Amino acid sequence: MTLVRTLWQAHRPLMILAATMAVLTVVSILGLAVDDRVIGGAPIWAKPFKFAVSFLAYGLMWAWLMSYQRRWRRFGWWLGTVITVAAFGEMLVITGQVMRGRQSHFNTLTALDTTLWSIMGATIVVLFLANLVWAVLLWRQNLGDRSVTLAIRYGVALSVIGMGLAYLMVMPTPDQRDQLAAQTPTMVGAHSVGVADGGPGLPLLGWSTEGGDLRIPHFVGMHALQLIPLAALVLIFLAPRIPVLRHEITRTRLISVLAVSYAGFVALVTWQALRGQPLIHPDSLTLAALALLLTATVASASAVLTSSTKRREAAISKKEASV
Repeated sequence: MTLVRTLWQAHRPLMILAATMAVLTVVSILGLAVDDRVIGGAPIWAKPFKFAVSFLAYGLMWAWLMSYQRRWRRFGWWLGTVITVAAFGEMLVITGQVMRGRQSHFNTLTALDTTLWSIMGATIVVLFLANLVWAVLLWRQNLGDRSVTLAIRYGVALSVIGMGLAYLMVMPTPDQRDQLAAQTPTMVGAHSVGVADGGPGLPLLGWSTEGGDLRIPHFVGMHALQLIPLAALVLIFLAPRIPVLRHEITRTRLISVLAVSYAGFVALVTWQALRGQPLIHPDSLTLAALALLLTATVASASAVLTSSTKRREAAISKKEASV
């Protein structure tokens, strides 16, 4: 309850957003259970569910970050409020289109669908710009433990990149560009690369199993905001049990290794998607790149831990010699 109270005091609008998304998550689960309608090859309530869970985590994380902000607090509060309004606007369109039995993303079939999709496009721009500004503000602040500070900076930066990758999905496909030259298409933009949207996909997530899917790098990049700071908190939790992690500089270097590797993974899944390749069916080139990334990550983390262990042993030996 203390954490909830802290987050509520840090930014009430974001916490209201999180609470609303928690309710919508439950509603979406019920919708998935009782509503058998399908849009674009996926259960109609799958999209509200995914976006509600995402905004729930997003709202809680930003409220937590607000509790650490020491400078430009008022400006940061207004940025958080702008993000909250934009998120509510996007979810209203998504949920409203579900109630109408219509697709929300890329839909230009009617004037109303086009207007709603334009509203969503505007909210995406607002969210991206507000996050970018907030990322700059947080980057310039010391948030306590160096490893946590660095993790938050890396997480925010990669999250902004992940949000920016969403713009790959709103560009017309080659077929749609041909339609634009001749007439008004019913869809502008797509999730999939190399195949049409609505084909076979992973359960619930809906990511294409036959072609590339641009939602994957968007998802992976955007949620660096939660995963990298969480990793820093895990390292702090393990520090009393693992002596080598007690040094702040060691945890900071490990977080740097993780962030660089995470950025490499975002680049890898983006490259894979743009090549029209399904996530679960990587070719030898993708597997080789993944193996190289994992090898570099393990080698770098091992080097950090080995160096820290040697420093610790040297310090102990020096202390014993002085006794």
